Amino acid sequence: MAIAVAQSHHMFGLRPSITGSISYLDEQTIVFPSGNQVIRFNIDQKQQRFIPGSEKSQGMTAIALSPNRRYVAIAEKGEKPTVTVYDMLHDQSKKRKTLTAPDLQTHEFVSLAFSPDSKYLIAQGARPEWMLVYWAWEKSKIMATMKTTNQTGQPVYQVSFNPQDNTQICVTGNHIFKLFRYAEGNLKQFGFQKMEPQNYLSHAWVSDERVVVGSDTGRLLLFENGELKSEFHAALPAGSTAETNSIRSVDAHTTFFHMNAKVFAINMSNRASTSVIPEDAVSASGSGLGTTQITSVVAHSKGFACAGGTGSVHLFEKTDEKDFYRKTRIVKIPPDPHSTDPTQAENQLIVALTVSPSEEMLVAATDHSQLYGIALSSADLGKGEQATFEPLTHSFHSSSITGLDVCIRKPLIATCSLDRSVRIWNYETNTLELYKVFQEEAYSIALHPSGLYILVGFSDKLRMMNILIDDIRMFKELTIRGCRECAFSNGGHLFAAVHGNVIQVYSSTTFENVSNLKGHNGKVRAIAWSADDSKLISSGMDGAVYEWSPTAAKRMNEVVLKTCAYSGVAVSPSGKHTYAVGSDKTIKEITESQILRTVDASGMTLTQVAMSHSGRMLFCGTMTGALRSIKYPLTDVGEWTEHQGHASQITKMKITYDDQFLVTVSEDACLAIWRVSDKEGRGVKHDREVPYAEEILITKSDLEEKNQLMSELKTRVEELKMENEYQLRLKDMNYNEKIKELTEKFIQEMESLKTKNQVLKTEKEKEIAKHEEELAEVVDKHSKDMQDLESTNNQKLMLEYEKYQELQAKSQRMQEDYERQLQDADESKEQALEELTEFYETKLQEKSSQLEQANDEARQQQREYEETKRQIEEDADREILDIKNKYERRLRDEIETNMRLKGESGIMRKKFNSLNKEIDSKNEEIKTMQQEKQKLENVIKSLEKDIHGLKKEIQERDETIQDKEKRIYDLKKKNQELEKFKFVLDYKIKELKKQIEPRENDIKAMKEQIQEMESELERFHKQNTQLDLTITELKQKLRATDKELHYERQRVRDAEAVSKRMKTDIHNCVGFLQEPKKLKESIKSVYEAYVHDDVAESASVDTDIQKEYSRQREHLERSVASLRKKLSKDTEIHRADNVRIMQENVTLIKEINDLRRELKSTRTQVHDLEATLGTNRSKNMTGSKATKRSDTAATGSEGSGGQSVLRQNPEEELPRIVDIQKSEIRKLRNQIMDLEDQLMRRPPSGGRLPPMVLTQ
Repeated sequence: MAIAVAQSHHMFGLRPSITGSISYLDEQTIVFPSGNQVIRFNIDQKQQRFIPGSEKSQGMTAIALSPNRRYVAIAEKGEKPTVTVYDMLHDQSKKRKTLTAPDLQTHEFVSLAFSPDSKYLIAQGARPEWMLVYWAWEKSKIMATMKTTNQTGQPVYQVSFNPQDNTQICVTGNHIFKLFRYAEGNLKQFGFQKMEPQNYLSHAWVSDERVVVGSDTGRLLLFENGELKSEFHAALPAGSTAETNSIRSVDAHTTFFHMNAKVFAINMSNRASTSVIPEDAVSASGSGLGTTQITSVVAHSKGFACAGGTGSVHLFEKTDEKDFYRKTRIVKIPPDPHSTDPTQAENQLIVALTVSPSEEMLVAATDHSQLYGIALSSADLGKGEQATFEPLTHSFHSSSITGLDVCIRKPLIATCSLDRSVRIWNYETNTLELYKVFQEEAYSIALHPSGLYILVGFSDKLRMMNILIDDIRMFKELTIRGCRECAFSNGGHLFAAVHGNVIQVYSSTTFENVSNLKGHNGKVRAIAWSADDSKLISSGMDGAVYEWSPTAAKRMNEVVLKTCAYSGVAVSPSGKHTYAVGSDKTIKEITESQILRTVDASGMTLTQVAMSHSGRMLFCGTMTGALRSIKYPLTDVGEWTEHQGHASQITKMKITYDDQFLVTVSEDACLAIWRVSDKEGRGVKHDREVPYAEEILITKSDLEEKNQLMSELKTRVEELKMENEYQLRLKDMNYNEKIKELTEKFIQEMESLKTKNQVLKTEKEKEIAKHEEELAEVVDKHSKDMQDLESTNNQKLMLEYEKYQELQAKSQRMQEDYERQLQDADESKEQALEELTEFYETKLQEKSSQLEQANDEARQQQREYEETKRQIEEDADREILDIKNKYERRLRDEIETNMRLKGESGIMRKKFNSLNKEIDSKNEEIKTMQQEKQKLENVIKSLEKDIHGLKKEIQERDETIQDKEKRIYDLKKKNQELEKFKFVLDYKIKELKKQIEPRENDIKAMKEQIQEMESELERFHKQNTQLDLTITELKQKLRATDKELHYERQRVRDAEAVSKRMKTDIHNCVGFLQEPKKLKESIKSVYEAYVHDDVAESASVDTDIQKEYSRQREHLERSVASLRKKLSKDTEIHRADNVRIMQENVTLIKEINDLRRELKSTRTQVHDLEATLGTNRSKNMTGSKATKRSDTAATGSEGSGGQSVLRQNPEEELPRIVDIQKSEIRKLRNQIMDLEDQLMRRPPSGGRLPPMVLTQ
């Protein structure tokens, strides 16, 4: 007897109605609510960690993440609302504090926010008071409370702290925008607005003084310290600034009036759950009544993003002007390709936005429970364009999940929902395998044990569908309306479907109606097959639990309890026990038409029950969404463990075939997967030698289409390869020619540059000598100037020293005068001080005499005071005695009246108790009547829904008939026109065919001949290889049979010889028949000689053969393994060589490009040097003529003589220079030829290089 353990493993779903429903914990982890849990979801690893809700709460209403991203605060609804703070540094999210406000009259908090230093927390209460509570949460101390609503009690949607100031708070709501500052233990409002209030839906701080506020009319208002600075509409065109789109700047002396014609009133009493967005605002947006609504605003360092309109987020950036923002981009939700109407996804309303800590990702949560994300860097790249979100996680259900099933051969879960979608999940990989959105709501689903088919009950029909590789496709319809329950048998050969109060059993292969199980008076709400499919158990609203034989269509056992409306049923693996739950808040164990045991659920309505295939674990789902693990076998008292999972009632539960996972779905649109095991931690006991099936379905047309596409792509690839190889060959030829031309040009230019370089070197040496002479002259001049400056400075210093001596004597004289004056002043001061002391001493004596007189007077007055005090006390004592007597008389009178009233009150109490009893009895009668009324109303509603569905179907069919008739008429018209065209085109086609037909016949014949030849050639190849193989096999067999034959012949000869010897020995033994002892010895010797030796010999032969066989086999296996290793090494070496050669080719091409660039730069340098060389030659020619005429300067004659030789004979020198350059060119050409030979000798590379880019 043990209680099974259930742990949250994975959850699919999002609750968008909770304020702050999405936040970034770090770059890879987001936090969002799912069911009654908060999930830490790692986006990269796809792993989840869970923070479950409190047991006694009524659900979460708001979430907030601290700015340091360490703490998460969760607000929960209840008699007294609570806020729980969790530390996210711990893997299990350790609970740090639970905060309450005892004096608060509300039941929930609608918004939470942490202070910038994460030490304070504010929570906004809901109706009726709308009180704001300010906590120092680590001390659980309430610092201040404040009523934030206006005089009419309008709702508040969001509260937040200033990002730089712990004491400043912003509050927004319907016609509410208030700023508060905490000071001296109170919250005081400041920054009152001078404008008409609007319905403010959201806000965000963009700096320490500025707040951007969004309204329900699509307006964005920028406030600075409570003063409206600017206002603009979110639906600006991308790329425009606020200034160019009628932003109205407002200063302190102007008032701004803005009010939309339609003000969306918010009826808070009808709110099902508290959200940052009012429900009527959402409905108005969805119906297109009003304008764009700013449902969420989030700020980042470059600006802010706001959700405005259906499926749109507008990105704004700061401009150079501090009061303006520029709209950069609009981000849209992409269409859903899996839906019948893909654009329906674009109509979702974004309710929450968040930015990652590094501001790289923007994540949005929608009212349809979906999460989308976009990289802000990619959004910035295409500014001014429209971008689209990408799904951040798998697509979730957005409405109540009505159906659930699992299969045996695959790790799949199938669900259907009122959001008209059918989804296939994989619980092994925690992914969404497939989903499709239909036109009708789906009420029930069943998954075939093979995992290849599903059965879905829609509002109009029951449909059997194939689960294909990328689609869910219907292949059979059954006319069962609004099927609320359906289930395949465990063998998969039958399925049961509920039609009202009748259960219809069909064959899964022929779809024949095997049997109809009639007996329920109310709607059937649960069916379950036994493990061997011999029984079908059903329960319904009529309080009946029936056990059927589906093949015989007979009721085998029954239990009816009309006071209970059953909602769930489960059967034990043996099929002997049935467990049912319903509206009477108990779980019943039923065996053979008898309720064996009834376990009370402590006042909680149980909605579903499930039992493991091992028969050791029992689980129940509750009306509140909690999962109960029941102690099994059941006891009369009943023990269980409760786990928080969902936020609404659990609608379906299933346990996987291997008993590892429990799957639950709920009305909160969430799917939860729990890992289950018994108390000792034992989970699976099933044999998992048979792995999960991996086969999938695909239609023949899809397969042919994909194969055709593959073949077309292959041919296209081959064509492109051929074309690219041809182009590369052409380019290689062109590049080789260009390289040759460039190398020749390069060699010529190198020669010319060398000659010019030599000329420049000689000029440089001459310039160096000239500069040395000039430097020596400058040094001499500088030394002379230094001597002159030193002499002049010495004279000036002597003059200044004399002036200093004079000034020093003058200052000494002035100091003596000042000392004399100070002495005189001290003497006069001492004389005046003596006079003042004498004057004040006389005055002090006078004052002391006056003080003595005043003391005498005070003592006299004290005596008089004592006397008067004594007389007053005596008078007071007399008065007190009189008053005491008076009040004692009054007290006696009051006691007498009190006794009389007590008697009267006792009589009245008896009357009151009797009346209370009567009231209680009446209340009980009223409750019973209300329950009956509710039951009848539910029946009426279900019948009305059926009527509505029938009417809707009739209307749809009429419309389809009309559309089809119109289409038939149009098609007939088109058909007539097309027949006219057909007549003309047929004539043209015939003429063209006459022209084309002979050529086509020739082509066809040639193609057929080629195909035949190819097929024949292939057939011959195959036959040759097959024949080679058969020949080798036959040869090996022949050799083996020859060996075996030789061996057998030898054995026969040996056996014959042995038998002859044995016969002779036996014959000899016969001679000892009359002598028993000798006969015995001789037979023994014969036995030892023949029997033992033969057996040993045969055994030894057999073992030797086996050893030789095993040795040969091991040798062959080792040789095969070594050859494989060698092959892999050789392939790796060849691949490495190819890569190395490719890299060398790339480096060579890079060197060639570098040489081209150097060549270009040297060309420009050569051109410049040629220009300068021409001017220098003309100068040198004039200089040489001047040296001839002058008779001076023997110095430097040798150098100038060498220069003059070049200048005097230019005609002789030029041919010599040309010869030198030609020889250099020849050398360089030889080097290039050697390099080319080396490149040609290099082994070819594995792949071709990309074409070289010529740099002109």
